[in-house]
Amino acid sequence: MTELATAPAPAGGLTSAEAAARLRADGPNAAAAPHRRHLVTRVLRQLTDPLVALLLAAAVVTTVLRDYPDTAVILLVVLVNTAIGVVQEVRADRAIAALDQLAAPTARVVRDGRDLVLPAAEVVVGDLVRVEAGDVVPADLLLTDAARLGVDESALTGESVPVSRATGAEASAGTVVTTGRATGTVVRTGAASALGRITALVAATRPAATPLQRRLAALGRVLGLAAVVLSGLVFIVGVLGGRPVVDMAVTAVSLVVAAVPESLPAVVTLALALGARRMAGARAIPRRLHAVETLGSVTVIASDKTGTLTEGRMAVQHAVTADGAGYGITGTGYAPHGAVHRRGEPVPVPDELRRLARAGLLCNDATLAPPTDERPEWAAVGDPLEAALVAFAARCGLEPERTRAAWPRGAEAPFDQDLRRMTTVHRSCDGRHLVVCKGAPENVLARPLVDATDADIADLTAAAHRLAAEGLRVLAVASAIVDAPPADPARPTGLLPAGLVAVGDPLRAGAADIAGDFGAAGVRLVLVTGDHPATAAAIGGQLGLWRDGDPLARGDDGGLADAHPGTRVYARTQPDQKLDIIAGLQARGHVVAMTGDGVNDAPALRRADIGVAMGGGTEVARQAADLVLVDDDLSTVAAAIGEGRRIYDNIRRFLRYALSGGVAEIAVMLLGPLFGLAVPLLPAQILWVNLLTHGVPGVALGAEPAEPGTLRRAPRSPSESVLGAGLGRDVLLTGALIGTVVLGAGVAAAWAERPWQSVVFVVLGLAQLGVALAVRAPRPAGARRGNLALPLAVAVSASLQVAGVLLPPLRELLGTAPLDAVELLACAAVSVLPGLVLRLTRPDGTKDPGLGTTASDGRAVGAAG
Repeated sequence: MTELATAPAPAGGLTSAEAAARLRADGPNAAAAPHRRHLVTRVLRQLTDPLVALLLAAAVVTTVLRDYPDTAVILLVVLVNTAIGVVQEVRADRAIAALDQLAAPTARVVRDGRDLVLPAAEVVVGDLVRVEAGDVVPADLLLTDAARLGVDESALTGESVPVSRATGAEASAGTVVTTGRATGTVVRTGAASALGRITALVAATRPAATPLQRRLAALGRVLGLAAVVLSGLVFIVGVLGGRPVVDMAVTAVSLVVAAVPESLPAVVTLALALGARRMAGARAIPRRLHAVETLGSVTVIASDKTGTLTEGRMAVQHAVTADGAGYGITGTGYAPHGAVHRRGEPVPVPDELRRLARAGLLCNDATLAPPTDERPEWAAVGDPLEAALVAFAARCGLEPERTRAAWPRGAEAPFDQDLRRMTTVHRSCDGRHLVVCKGAPENVLARPLVDATDADIADLTAAAHRLAAEGLRVLAVASAIVDAPPADPARPTGLLPAGLVAVGDPLRAGAADIAGDFGAAGVRLVLVTGDHPATAAAIGGQLGLWRDGDPLARGDDGGLADAHPGTRVYARTQPDQKLDIIAGLQARGHVVAMTGDGVNDAPALRRADIGVAMGGGTEVARQAADLVLVDDDLSTVAAAIGEGRRIYDNIRRFLRYALSGGVAEIAVMLLGPLFGLAVPLLPAQILWVNLLTHGVPGVALGAEPAEPGTLRRAPRSPSESVLGAGLGRDVLLTGALIGTVVLGAGVAAAWAERPWQSVVFVVLGLAQLGVALAVRAPRPAGARRGNLALPLAVAVSASLQVAGVLLPPLRELLGTAPLDAVELLACAAVSVLPGLVLRLTRPDGTKDPGLGTTASDGRAVGAAG
């Protein structure tokens, strides 16, 4: 990686050709990728699993005893299980890598004289980069222009207090801009940057297991211990019955391996990773795997308004000048074309309105991007609200670039959450200075900031209330020409009111139905906004969240953590107050998803159980979030919640299927001798059944589609055990049902003096495969195709199971005896009984037994708060 000398980049930035050449020479602006795990490493990881190690030990014993058929079966099981584990691990890694690409950060770069938003990986040495509050610095920058720049360097130094950076200083890659703005020349990228050097030290760090994976690992240890104890009993019973010690030892080891679903971790990891990819396909990108599972438990979604419930395409719809005259503004999106109306009639733009538009344009950091071949509409570059002011100025006849050039900015105070306003100072051609301030009406229309009569302030304040009651976001603007710039740009005095601008952002199509859709899923939607209470109430009313008389919490009143439990609209909230809202909801037992897009939203996004960032928001918000909405559409979260519930349902479905089979196998081996079946199954037969039932069919179960009514039932409790909600009971009952049928078939065959051990072998395998079909997700009415992989996997496994008593090589390998056609038909008929009982006893309109709350009794958790 090369380093550029500290010469600043040209004002127009690099050309596209120069940037492409440097990208080819230096490589992408990314830390060195972690070393890929080789196939041998993956295989060794599978072979060091304790259960596989037990099998290998058993293979050594059988080889020493010259029991080559059992050795061959054991090695075949190890080979197939290892192959399945490696394939699933590779698929999961690829899915996660694809998500990393989708969630890649972006940077605002000047190329060919134009501002562009590019993937941060395409930034090259010599690029001219712009950053503002909320951005993550994409590469090491030499600052050529910095305005009140504050940078959080905790990612590099661990020091949480932001530091100031002035023109001529460096800003390091990976640091977060907390205040102000800056322009800088890239001097180092990729592994040569400050962040790259640190990242290289931890590149090999493996991601931590998700909470569900940890709970399942703990469950696996408990099941393993139980299986060892019960298999020990089988060993003792067999030895006491006169069986050779070595034979019973191999049998016990085989039973331990068969009873514990060793493929569970791989199934879970793959289900989470592929589920995350499905979410990404629905334009909701999980940045962490735990988000996939947690989404299924969400009970409250705290959403902001702009760009989430609204289209995010802001436009100035009304303006009120200092003399009280009101105007309507028309136009499409961010296009700089439109018209000015008064009382419904087009009018020329008056000087007072042009002065208001000029002030809003100058106190502003956004620009407009013209249409391109890929994007046929004008777009905002920067804050959408400020971009609306730029379009407003153009619709009032101003040329944004020429106006800004005529009034160059000399000083500024970027928007401050406490002051709720922004101030800029501009040089005029006569050597004087224009001071402009815009912000919340109650913070701008107040002395000593403005010099106006009480009547003028009251009139403008009343007009602001009227506009806010229409659901519009209202900004007040004040300005003045002064001889000397203010000593502190953040606190100017003596400005004159320029007027009000009312910005509209229409609700998304279907936004009014979102609250109802979430309510049906047991999820309560609350609106958290910085808007005026009248605006918040109006929007809440349109969304069906608020009616006259309902509680409405105000951030400027404080105490949001103790707000009324039924509160669904929070107004005038600041980003740090979102933490109080989250704390209050979590204290009431809710699982909270919080949306945000600003740099100050990052703490709340981290504090929430699920942080949801807007794709068009700040980079720091996206990095802090668990889920990124590419289209900024909150309805996308509903699809993500459904996906989270589907994945969790399928994991529980696999547990029921796999664990009930293990229970049945142990029951048959323990109780068989009591019914005259001295050795119900040989070790090779146990492992063969395990191979065919826990392998491909188990993986196929993880791909089952969502059930009807998935989004019409209450969310599960996050504290609920994996085997909770009756699943543990259902595992035992299903296992007992399979065991009863298998023992009954074996006893009947023994009574008829037929090869009963082969009957037990066939019925045990086929009965478990029948249960796999019985516990699959019910298909919606009219659906023609479901998860075709499951019946295909069951058919293949069933064919191989029957082949174990039909093909001479397999009979010799497994120690089975041949069964004729009538006996096989009888085995098949008996084997369908467990699955048939499960299907017939499954209640109508509910989920599969033991898989959660029914649709009919699901309560909308949190509907009452």
